[in-house]
Amino acid sequence: MGWVAPLVSVAAAQQASAAGKYNQAVEERNATIAEQEAAQEEKQLEFDIARFDQQFAQLQGKTKTAILKSGVTLEGSGLRILRYNSEQAEIEKDVLDYNSKVAQSKKLEEANFARMRGQVARNEARAAQLGYYAQAGQSLMTNYGGE
Repeated sequence: MGWVAPLVSVAAAQQASAAGKYNQAVEERNATIAEQEAAQEEKQLEFDIARFDQQFAQLQGKTKTAILKSGVTLEGSGLRILRYNSEQAEIEKDVLDYNSKVAQSKKLEEANFARMRGQVARNEARAAQLGYYAQAGQSLMTNYGGE
């Protein structure tokens, strides 16, 4: 009967190890997904800027046409309007870029934290595993050490 406790402790140690590995794998998967989302955010930025550039080119074309139709030349105030539009477009693209970089950083931070949580789960499982093995050894020593 004295051999049951050590077997239970060894089984618990193996279970703790398996649980730690599983939890670490889950967090690694979460980290990979967050990294993929960061990469997707970068691709979305490229798409958004390309679409913005296309819309801006259309706006500038319409503005230029409106200026010329009004009888104003593309000098002086007409030129200032087009230049102002270009400056505002650059600011808008900078905002798009900044927001994208912030979102990417957040996702990469999520990935790092997921990996840390996975490592903590694995280390906690190792500590529990060692504790169960120690219990098994102590039980064996207590029950069979005197013989």
